[in-house]
Amino acid sequence: MFADWVRRELHPIYTPILIRLRDVRNFAANIDETLANAVGRDFVTSDSGWLTDHNTRFLFLLDGFDELLLERGASNELKVFLDQVAQFQKQAAENKERGHRVLITGRPLALYGIERLMPPNLERVSILPMGDEIQQRWFEKWQTIVAQEETEKFREFLQSQKCPEQVKELAREPLLLYLLAAMHRDKQLKVEMFANADTGGAKVSVYEQALEWVLEKQRVEEGKNLNPKITKLEPEDLEILLAEAGLCVVQSGGEYAAIKMIEDRLVKQGYKELQDLIENARQNKREDGLKNALAAFYLKSAAKAENSVEFFHKSFGEFLCAKRMVESLEDLTEKTGKRRKTYAVSDEEFEWRVYDLFGYGSLTVEVVEYLMALLVKSEVELVVLFERLYGFYLDWCDGKFIEEREEVLPQKKTRQLWQWGIESGQRRVDIYTGLNVMILLFELHRYGQSQEGLREQLHFYPCGKPDSEDFDRTRLLQIIGYSRCLKDVAFWEIVGSFLSGADLNNAYLTSADLRSADLSAGNLSDADLIRDKLTRADRIRSKLSRLTEGRYHMG
Repeated sequence: MFADWVRRELHPIYTPILIRLRDVRNFAANIDETLANAVGRDFVTSDSGWLTDHNTRFLFLLDGFDELLLERGASNELKVFLDQVAQFQKQAAENKERGHRVLITGRPLALYGIERLMPPNLERVSILPMGDEIQQRWFEKWQTIVAQEETEKFREFLQSQKCPEQVKELAREPLLLYLLAAMHRDKQLKVEMFANADTGGAKVSVYEQALEWVLEKQRVEEGKNLNPKITKLEPEDLEILLAEAGLCVVQSGGEYAAIKMIEDRLVKQGYKELQDLIENARQNKREDGLKNALAAFYLKSAAKAENSVEFFHKSFGEFLCAKRMVESLEDLTEKTGKRRKTYAVSDEEFEWRVYDLFGYGSLTVEVVEYLMALLVKSEVELVVLFERLYGFYLDWCDGKFIEEREEVLPQKKTRQLWQWGIESGQRRVDIYTGLNVMILLFELHRYGQSQEGLREQLHFYPCGKPDSEDFDRTRLLQIIGYSRCLKDVAFWEIVGSFLSGADLNNAYLTSADLRSADLSAGNLSDADLIRDKLTRADRIRSKLSRLTEGRYHMG
């Protein structure tokens, strides 16, 4: 499109020549020869001075240096090629007979490892997200395809207060804007989807479509998906890679993750195609094992850390992290044997995987929203998952995992995080893991209360069901106290926003600070709240019946 614009607006001042770098088969030591081979037309082959004709100036559009890297496999070759381009530019600036210019494009992650060595006379530019004016022009062109009424409905959808900010952000990307518009045209995207309680499910629908587009339709030529040829990986392997990258970014603090962390985790998980790709790169002493594949998608080099990547859209990374968590949780519920009574994943392996997934820090509201929507949508047996997580929760409350044993799991997770430069500690890992499992149990409980057939099976009592052998009315108070090892209000900052609808029946919460807890629709029947601070706590629809008498700081 840009080449055609140059042809219409700037020719004969500049004559555009578009060269797709992935189609170039002969990269010579001299860029003049490389360009001649790539163009291959009569005016080139019959005139050795085609680049020194002072009456002609070419604008070479060298498209896709990331695809050049993926095709040829070594970052040092990309560096050599960019040096050649820089030399070509230098000659053009110094020689009036060579007034040519070069625009070379590609995804920035492909420059990983060589950014600091980039030639100084190559000026970096980037495609910015669409502003309102350009987006309006896009709508005008979309209107010629789907008619004015449909276009106006889509515009109103994006401007609606009910449309999530994450979706509005995606709509600033030209290709993703088209994806959203096509979904809206096909009735797969409507404002009503975000008006009900299941906004997480609606967002998941958008991201799943976006992921499918990235994997299957982003690079299509003559009806054929080029991603497998370019990345040397099938779509299912690329999906695994992206999900692991999402998990690593979230576990690293939510901004970026070291490529080595992604590689190390994938090698240990036994995905053969990905293992081979990484191991071959390491044996050949290359640093681009996964980088070449990651460069094909919505990731970029992290600005704050070397040898690291981040997602262009934070919410896309959070969705992929939740997707990775759900896939692992699904594995943990599978049963084997003739009567399917034995778990495919042993208790020991289950316990480690829980620490591995959740021992990094606190689950955010956004990740939990995606996670629950994906769980409900998946084939995960929620009752089985609930029972297994509840058993883990009781063991965690008893200190099983942090006490002396052959391998202390919090310590194992801590060492794992340290090796990737993520600061943590054994006690921190243990507290975060337990509280994150609590969050999942609270969320499964809340979902269960909305499903008539699951209300009892997914009913979570933090202190145990009253009158059962698991019941300990001080358990929640003990957890709150243990969490204060992180900081005074750690429990409420991490778990507080997930307490809506919680059943705290018979819980002993004397002196607990409930000021930032969301207790809307919660059951506090027979809970002992003597001297509790409830200022700012959400008490809407809470059942405060039969509370032990005492003095309350109600604010």
